[in-house]
Amino acid sequence: MRVHVDFKKCEAHGECMMYAPDVFEVRDDDFLYVLQEQPAESVRDDVVAAANSCPTQAITLEV
Repeated sequence: MRVHVDFKKCEAHGECMMYAPDVFEVRDDDFLYVLQEQPAESVRDDVVAAANSCPTQAITLEV
């Protein structure tokens, strides 16, 4: 699985960070950072939940 973020859509709400903090991080500069572009299968459910929680639908997953 590969994580893609459309940074033109992303508003760094941080919803994704609540579901997958090892994969997504909003820092003090108010930008979203993808910590793992290819997260382990063990966190798949968390990453899917994170993508689904994005209010701007900026996160997509390539399976």
